[in-house]
Amino acid sequence: MSGTSASAHPLKIATWNMDWLVDNLQPPTQPLPSDIPHRSATDFTALAGYADALDADIIGVQEVDGMSSLSRVFPASRYQLFLSNDPIAQHTGAAIRKGLTVTRNPDVTDIAVSIPGTVHPLRSGLDLTVHEGSTILRLLVLHLKTGCWDNPPEDRKHACPTLVLQFKALGNWISARQKANDAFLVMGDFNRRLTVHDPFFLSILQSGPLRLSTAGQANPCEGGTYFIDHILLGGPATHWEVKNSLRVLMYQPADPAALSDHCPVSLRLDPSAK
Repeated sequence: MSGTSASAHPLKIATWNMDWLVDNLQPPTQPLPSDIPHRSATDFTALAGYADALDADIIGVQEVDGMSSLSRVFPASRYQLFLSNDPIAQHTGAAIRKGLTVTRNPDVTDIAVSIPGTVHPLRSGLDLTVHEGSTILRLLVLHLKTGCWDNPPEDRKHACPTLVLQFKALGNWISARQKANDAFLVMGDFNRRLTVHDPFFLSILQSGPLRLSTAGQANPCEGGTYFIDHILLGGPATHWEVKNSLRVLMYQPADPAALSDHCPVSLRLDPSAK
């Protein structure tokens, strides 16, 4: 059950796929593909600069190999850092501003569905509860299977069968939050161009309304196509979105492409809104 008061402070939240964020100063925690970005100390400094410019209270991240790499972008002096417990090189994670109280819930491992013949293991969802004054916000950070960007659910190719199973697991988590009347959000790389009419989105509306903050918007970081990085709001948080607050933090043209193939997507929430 989530509670708010008129004194609740606004929150800036963001999601950022960091594109194989691997610490070049540490041995890899898991075997890595040969074609991933290899970042220099200068690249890490640039990423940290963008994190500072983003200046969000809660950032969900994807494709992070470990705490050492995450802390080079989000310093532990300012942020509490969390990563999923998956034994893989790509974790979902979060950087949460110090001063917010965080409770870690068990990872949502059902999202990391196992399909026979799958080459790369999938990622669990990171499940956290954030307390700010009288505000309680449950959040899930995820990174879903790539390949089924706008194909119908019945498509037996393009990773769609896997994505169907992942959305079923996501729907179960959302249903539990709706039944508890939790204020919650789901954010991350869905690898799906969700719209309010998309059958995948409709499949998770069974237990209650959701606010798709990116609906009808084009992502300038993706050349003007629909977003695949999304922030969904549910329960009481459905009404918390500050109007016209959706932002994409673009990289400077002079910065190397190796920084990331995704830009941070952010949104402001006002928990005092009804």
